[in-house]
Parts: sequence; structure tokens; C-alpha cells
Amino acid sequence: MSFQQLFRKKSVEQIMRNADIDAEASGGKLHKTLGVRDLTAFGIAAIIGAGIFSTIGKASYLGGPGVILLFIFTAVACSFAALAYAEFASLVPVSGSAYTYSYVAFGELFAWIIGWALIMEYAIGNITVAISWSDYFTSLFNSINFHGHHWHMPEWMTMDYFTAHNGFNNISKMLSSGSKLNVLAGSQDFGGEVSKYLAWKNAPAIGSFHFVLDIPALSIIVLITWLVYRGMKESRNASNIMVGIKLVVVIMVIVFGSFYIDTNNWHPFLPHGVGGLLGGISAVFFAYIGFDAISTTAEECKNPQRDLPRGILYSIVICTVLYVIIALVITGMMSYKELNVGDPLAHVFEKFAQLKWLKNIIAVSAVVAMASVLLVFQLGQPRIWLTMSRDGLLPKRFSKIHPRFRTPSFATIMTGLMVGIPAFFLDLSFVTDVCSLGTLFAFVLVCAGVLRLDADPNAPRGKFRLPYVSARYIVPVLAVALTVVCVKFSPDSTKEFFRSQKVFDSDTLLKMTTPAQTLSIRNKLIALAASKPDAFDSATVAKVKNNSDSVATTDLAAAVNNGEYVRIVRASVDDDKIKYESGFNVFFHNIPMWVFLLVALFIVYRSISRKLSLIPVLGLLCCLYMMSELGWKNWLWFTGWLIIGLVIYFTYSRKNSRLAQTSNS
Repeated sequence: MSFQQLFRKKSVEQIMRNADIDAEASGGKLHKTLGVRDLTAFGIAAIIGAGIFSTIGKASYLGGPGVILLFIFTAVACSFAALAYAEFASLVPVSGSAYTYSYVAFGELFAWIIGWALIMEYAIGNITVAISWSDYFTSLFNSINFHGHHWHMPEWMTMDYFTAHNGFNNISKMLSSGSKLNVLAGSQDFGGEVSKYLAWKNAPAIGSFHFVLDIPALSIIVLITWLVYRGMKESRNASNIMVGIKLVVVIMVIVFGSFYIDTNNWHPFLPHGVGGLLGGISAVFFAYIGFDAISTTAEECKNPQRDLPRGILYSIVICTVLYVIIALVITGMMSYKELNVGDPLAHVFEKFAQLKWLKNIIAVSAVVAMASVLLVFQLGQPRIWLTMSRDGLLPKRFSKIHPRFRTPSFATIMTGLMVGIPAFFLDLSFVTDVCSLGTLFAFVLVCAGVLRLDADPNAPRGKFRLPYVSARYIVPVLAVALTVVCVKFSPDSTKEFFRSQKVFDSDTLLKMTTPAQTLSIRNKLIALAASKPDAFDSATVAKVKNNSDSVATTDLAAAVNNGEYVRIVRASVDDDKIKYESGFNVFFHNIPMWVFLLVALFIVYRSISRKLSLIPVLGLLCCLYMMSELGWKNWLWFTGWLIIGLVIYFTYSRKNSRLAQTSNS
């Protein structure tokens, strides 16, 4: 196979013609039941989930009331990408989303890469959402008080197998060394491990096998998969109901909370400066993941070329307005210092006796919100597989349509298994940022795809096109302005980037320090919490004041802001080998940002020389910047996933590609 064949493209006419032929050959076409209202509801269902019920707390703690600027920035960045999606959706109204768009703009290899990345995005996203839903549901279930009797779900029914097994081994070693279980249970460091130990110990067992499984997570996966399998109409109706419930609760939070706003809590507006604000970018972006899943339903839309662009944009605008208002309300009702909790909305309303009744309503709404996110993600993945199968890159069974329900039946079942089986064994919430990385990668390619089509005067065009604004002067001016802002307002962060040494993160550092060094760091952190409480979150300060011995050194180091942490480490540790990462380790940390800077310089040059269109350029740069903030370890995970995908492509997909078979014949 020649190098050029790796980038062979499909025309829009080919895609549309093959979609009709394959639909008839695999059991018929998908049902066209979706209008703009349904698509907007799907977008809201996907976007309003963990972001508004969980991660908004961490983002508000890092950015203060100014977090609204980060929500607006992220919304603008996503809107640029959404407009690019809308143009492609208008041009190629079939299932496949960014995968299909890349096939048109860049060719088969890039199409496979983005399709493989989308599989990872939806799979990891679904597993993470299912586990989060289980945590919310378990907390809600355990809070039920029926005639004085508190319900409680056994620990072995609420976590995965290996988490419980590892916790059991860790606690068993401590018990064999003379530690007491009741003391460990009350410890800040080991209380969570004790619950894992009890889960393993109390679980039913046959021989050495213990039946530890996250039953709520598995149950919601089975339920949602069944709903998606049954049909788009049923999924649409369920989504619309859940979205209605979410919006009612969000509006209640805004209306009732607005009467308890203290505007003094909005000062300072940016307590940790621009650096602190940008520290919440990962949490805020995760709040917007999902709108791209709308484009996978193109073949089930009544008028995709008109309704898909509207549905995508309407959902982003509505959710952004709600995010900004909610952020203003909760940071007005309570100091941002107290919001670094897993359930910020419930936490805020518990503070006011008159509003405690809303806490349970919010908890129920959070469970509904997470279920709706899972529904949209479970809808998206089978339709990506459906399209890749039609192109020969996956086995034909993935494109089979159920004769009665008109859904991709085999692909839907495989999606349920791909999410359910890992959720049974593993807690994959630690790779949430990899999911964001895959999503941003898709956004970057879609924006670049629009630029690629713009460069070709003979390229086909859909009914919706991005308005053209020249980037020739605007992008260079923005680049210079942002450079000045970084140097002037974040000089420490700018200098830190170019340093050859970098202080180890707290987890790594405290594993290497001597007892005396650890004690010195601990004493300085406790003294700092007393003299400068603003450097910590309020929950940590309260624990230190109540009983400093109950707070672990690792928790203190993790809770202090980065500037104070670096200062204390430099004052407490003399050995540079323990204190600093250097050489290639520091370079690895900076790789994502160097990639962004080099690509940004190239884009600035191309904007000047080729008069590129402003909107896709800004979308590409914004998404690349957010990718650079996700850390090199996430890039390493993502690269590993792509390598696995390339192995599959060159051993199976390349040979079975429909374009390859056509060219050979």
C-alpha cells in the first residue's frame, strides 16, 4: 500500500450513497424522530451533569467568583468547535460525528485515529459517569430515614472488586503490625481504606473469590443500555423528562438561592489571580463534554442540515447561562473557600436552615442528571461504531440494524458490555482527564477540517456555513496581547515554565523525605494555616483548628496553594535530589505546553499568510490550549491508546476498508 492510500478520502456523495445502501443491507434505516427541540434537550442532557452538581465546587474554590469568566471562556471555545461541528453536520448528515468529518477533510488514517479516540472518550466517559452516579445514588439511599430506621447499602455492593481487594491488603498489613481497626477507621489517612477492607471482608465468598461489585453502577448501565436498544423514541422521551427535572431544580436553586446572596462574598473576585482561575480549566471543561454526541444522531433527525446546527448551539448557550448564574449564586451565598467539596449545591443549601429542604431535592436531581449524561453517551458510541463498520474499518456486525427497534443492536449491546465489564472490576475515574483529552482532540480536528475545506475552492458545502472573518490581523494581535498578560499578571508562573528545576508534587515529595524533613514541612503548614488561612480551603483550616493531629501531612500539602507549597518545600528540604525534578522529568511536564506554543506560532503564521477564517482558528487554538493544561501523563495514556488503535488499523482495518476493496477491484 502506498503512503498516499493512507489518506484516501471519501466524498460526501459516496458517504450519503453508501449510508443508504448499507442501511438497507443491514436491516433498514434508523427511525427519523428527532427535531431541534429534541436535539437541544439531548445537548442539555449531556452537558448538565457532574459539572453543575460536582466539579463546579472545585472550580469555584480555585477561581473564586471569577470562575464565571472561565465558564464563559470555555463556552466560547466550545462554541467555536460547535460551529465547526454544525458546518460539517450540515454538509454530511449521517451518523459518525468527527470520524466522518475527518474522512472527508483528511482521509482514512485520520478518520480512524479520531474514531478510535471517540471510542475511548465515550467508553471512559460512560464508566466514569456510571461510577459517579453510583456514588450519588448510594449517598442518597443511605440518607433515607424510614420511621427512624436509616437504610444502608453494604460496602461490598458499592465498589469495584480490585479497589476493595487492594484496601483489604493495605489494612491487613497495618493490623498485623499492631494497628487497631477502630483507630484506623477514625484516621483521616486510612478511613477510606477501612471501608474497602470491610467491603472485602463482609462480601459473600466462594473459596477465595469475593463477590464485590458496584451494583448501582451495573444496574444503571443495564437500564440505560436496554433503553437505548429499545429505540430512539423511547430514549428521546426519557431524556426529555430527565432534562425537565434538571432544569426545574436548577431554576429552583437560582430563585431560592438568590435571596441569600451576600455580595461581600464576591470580593475578591479573583482571589488566586489568573493562575488560580486557569487551575480549574479541567474541571470546567469536563462540565461541557457531551454536546458533540448530538452529531452522532444525524441519521435520526427529521431535518439534520437545519436542526443539528441549531440544537448544538442552543444547548451550549442555555447551559452556559445556567452555569454562570449558578456560579454567581453559590459564590454569593457562601465563600469560595468553602466550596471544595464533592456536592457543592447540597453543601451550600445545608448552611441555611430555611433551605435545607432543598438538599434532598438537589440530591435526587443529581442522580437524574448523571443518568441523562450516561444516556446520551450510550447513544453516541454505537453510532460511531455503526459508521466505522459501514466503512469496513470494523466488522460488519457493528452496522446491523434491529428490524423492529431500528437501532444499531449489536453495537449497542457491545457498548453496554464495554462499559459494564470494566466498571465491575476497575475504578477508572482516575483517567477522567484522558476522556477530556480525547474530546478536545476531536474538536481540534473538526476545526482544522473546516480550515482544510476553506482552502479548497472545489470543496462541497452544506446549508450552514461559518461566517468568514479574516484572522490575518486579529490572531497576531491576540497573541501579542496574551503574551503581555502572562508576563505582567502571572510572572511567577511564566518564570516557572522556563526553569530547569521543578518542585516535586506533594505525594511524590513526602514519600522521599526523611521523618525530620516531613515534620518540618508539617509544622510550617500548620503554622501557615493559623497565620494565613486564605492559603488553604476552609475545611482544612477548620480541621487544623479543631485537632491538627487528625489532619494528614499529605492532605495539608495538597490543600495549600501552590505558591506557598513551593516556598515551604524550599525552606524545609536541603537535598535538591529530593526537592526538585530536573532534566527530562521537567521537560516531560512542559511537553504539552511546548506543543501548544509551537502549533500556535505556526497557526499565527498561516493566519497572516493565508488569511484563515477566524472562528475555526480560535476554536483550534482554544482547544489546543486546554489540551496543554491536562498534563503529560494524560498525554502518555492517550498516546498509548492511539498506538493500540494504529496496530488494529494496520492489521485489520486497512485491508478491509471499503475504499481499499474498491480500489483493488
